[in-house]
Amino acid sequence: MIRARKRFGQHFLHDPQVLQRIAAAVAPQEGELLLEIGPGTGALTSRLLERMPLLHAIEIDRDLAAALRARWGERLALHEGDALEFDYAGLARAEGRPLRIVGNLPYNISTPLLFRLLESADQISDLHVMLQKEVIDRMCAAPGGKDYGRLTVMLSPRMSIERLFDVGPGAFQPPPRVWSAVARIRVLAQPRFPVPPRFAEVVAAAFAQRRKTLRNSLRALLTAESFEVAGVRPDARPETLAPAQFAALAALAPETGL
Repeated sequence: MIRARKRFGQHFLHDPQVLQRIAAAVAPQEGELLLEIGPGTGALTSRLLERMPLLHAIEIDRDLAAALRARWGERLALHEGDALEFDYAGLARAEGRPLRIVGNLPYNISTPLLFRLLESADQISDLHVMLQKEVIDRMCAAPGGKDYGRLTVMLSPRMSIERLFDVGPGAFQPPPRVWSAVARIRVLAQPRFPVPPRFAEVVAAAFAQRRKTLRNSLRALLTAESFEVAGVRPDARPETLAPAQFAALAALAPETGL
């Protein structure tokens, strides 16, 4: 019997209806380059392989990787290792096709993994991912709400996010303590707005202490005049700004700092 390992954040999805809904949402086609992150016991893997002859997958757990190889052989191109370190763009370039990504992402690394995937956005066409419900809430949040933050802003230029459905703890073994949700993320061919070199740095600094005004949180990155040029009030809180406004501020940040 395979036991979930806490250090890998494993919660194995086993509900047949949820698995079928995810596979139907992905709707893989022969000839596409589909990569599953964290196949685990292979419950979703089997449903994807019903629809296509070859699937790529990343699995960090050696025992699970061995079981997956024994079950599917060459039909599963298994990459054994850490999803945070995998070269997504390299795989897409080697195969000559954009990546489609699917997976029940480990909740303990969900945000850094999304940022890692964002780095390879030019080589990814879409993602269908299961995440903690509150992470999906943050990804889809509008300015002004409590869920709106760094993750929302960072994904906004390149990604269009659609919440598909929520999933209760009972769909997993062992059950997590939180609800989950499935989202479809489409990578935009062109960014919604130009992304300056220091965009990520400005966004991170702005949300590091949400109660601070932008004047205080961005003091080390921007001059007082920068706010006026960007048309942003220096006494505003970060959660009130649209993503494009962060880009306008970042465009005025000197590349070598103040």
